Amino acid sequence: MGTEKLFDIREELKKLPDHPGVYIMHDDRDAIIYIGKAISLKNRVRQYFQTSRNKGPKIEKMVTHIDHFEYILTDSELEALVLECNLIKEHRPKYNTMLKDDKTYPYIKVTLGEAYPRVLFSRQMKKDKSKYYGPYTSAGAVKDTIELVQKLFQIRTCNRTLPRDIGKERPCLNYHIHQCQAPCQGYISKEDYRTQIRSAMELLNGNFNPVIRDLEEKMQAASEALEFEKAMEFRDLLTSVRQVAQKQKITSFDGEDRDILALAMDDRDAVVQVFFVREGRLIGREHFHVTIGAEDTKKEVLSTFISQYYAGTPFVPKEIMLPMEIEDADVVAQWLSAKRGQKVYIRVPKKGQREKLVELAEQNAVMVLTQDKEKIRREEGRTIGAVKEIADLLEIGYVKRMEAYDISNTNGFESVGSMVVYERGKPCRSDYRKFKLKTVTGPDDYASMREVLTRRFTHGMEERVQNRQKDLAPEYGSFTKFPDLILMDGGKGQVNIALEVLDELKLAIPVCGMVKDDHHRTRGLYFNNEEIPIDRHSEGFRLITRIQDEAHRFAIEYHRSLRSKQQVHSVLDDIPNIGQTRRKALMRQFQSLEKIREATVEQLREVDGMNEKAARSVYEFFHKQ
Repeated sequence: MGTEKLFDIREELKKLPDHPGVYIMHDDRDAIIYIGKAISLKNRVRQYFQTSRNKGPKIEKMVTHIDHFEYILTDSELEALVLECNLIKEHRPKYNTMLKDDKTYPYIKVTLGEAYPRVLFSRQMKKDKSKYYGPYTSAGAVKDTIELVQKLFQIRTCNRTLPRDIGKERPCLNYHIHQCQAPCQGYISKEDYRTQIRSAMELLNGNFNPVIRDLEEKMQAASEALEFEKAMEFRDLLTSVRQVAQKQKITSFDGEDRDILALAMDDRDAVVQVFFVREGRLIGREHFHVTIGAEDTKKEVLSTFISQYYAGTPFVPKEIMLPMEIEDADVVAQWLSAKRGQKVYIRVPKKGQREKLVELAEQNAVMVLTQDKEKIRREEGRTIGAVKEIADLLEIGYVKRMEAYDISNTNGFESVGSMVVYERGKPCRSDYRKFKLKTVTGPDDYASMREVLTRRFTHGMEERVQNRQKDLAPEYGSFTKFPDLILMDGGKGQVNIALEVLDELKLAIPVCGMVKDDHHRTRGLYFNNEEIPIDRHSEGFRLITRIQDEAHRFAIEYHRSLRSKQQVHSVLDDIPNIGQTRRKALMRQFQSLEKIREATVEQLREVDGMNEKAARSVYEFFHKQ
């Protein structure tokens, strides 16, 4: 007898209201796979299930995974837009067009709420009494500007609460090197300090000319007075101011804040370029990668980007310039205006300097997209292409996963083995494994390798059996994934050990040795009882070298960690009832093992954390003979 499905999509579609809201699609595991907004939930949601509509491959695939849906009613389309943005940011559904970058941009913060304000670096713009400048795209440039302002205007950098803490401590180094006028000592009045802050804010607003003129006059006066060291200080400050001024190029003369957006996309990827104009000056630019579907239009991608980007940034400019009209432009403008607290304009310039700026942003977006494609192509050559070269050289067909093994010891002390994993030519560090050898004593690399490989594959086979018995997925477990190729750090001897282990376990996996020359550099590959030369300039050779070095590094690091633990071992660790805390307390009290040996039970008992039982354990340990 069949079970009736609890959620009947056809029936639920009939119940949808003709009302604004947000709809949420779930799959059969109750995961949220898509979130959307609608002026009319009834009309919009039904469209997904109408076979006559051409929905595009991404949406078609998404619909096949819908198990059930829910919806939230809102009073307006604007409310639906805000709710959609918040839910997408929270749940990041698989089939939504997603902004990949999640960045917080730096600001310069002037703490005007303090009696003696400071100029600080900030990643957040809060609703406090401070004045914020930005956002900027370069944290380094922000820090350079703050340092310059602090030097020029002798702004304090300390965290003291003034005027409460005036005179409580000595002035810091900045006072003695003439980079602060020590308000913490009352050496400058609040009024004079505020004048310095106002000058600093003028500079941050982009008004560099008064500062440049003042520094030029001071430099000239110092030079005429033969105070050449002071003149050089003014010269260096002047150079720094000019460098900061040069970075902020004029792009308009109305002094407004605006963002200029442009888009470049192909069938798989999209890049949005944003130019940031603050106080009429272009202060920086940034690009963002967006995941898209083949059926997404430029207008849809741009609209989605605006919603997601401005939902996550605290600053909204007065004007946003776009290369094309977007859907729901009026609703988006309303939402941004509410977020800013003032009217926000979304405009598509048709001529003049503004249109040229949009075109420039678009050219940058195209350049980033092209460069990224070239970078991906080169990366695939380094990784997937290199794996294919190795597979072709060995004539073994498809190779995805490679495992490399190495042994490390010092004269047989704490022999360890390492297993590093590369998938599609990239390190898969979550699958790395290390082995502390149990059956081998002394420096016997062959026996050590036999133990490592036997433990690795035996463990994997046992996990596979357990997975089948428990009806678990084949990949569940620490060792269940087997490689398509095993790489041994060595030649014929190491390869033969590996083949013997695989033969005993009835496993058929190709084994290849990474052979080195007399200078410990990779020379070739040992496979099927012969050494195969490899082009030293090929990507395959470079990948083999990287794998070999990584296996060696991983083994040595593990060996060093064990050796370090052994070296810091104390005699006190061998005493019953004495742990790390008591051991430290004993050493603090007596300073040496000899004095601990000479102490009586009563003296030992008086140490912090010690009791009668612990004191007797120590005494008996040193006097048992």
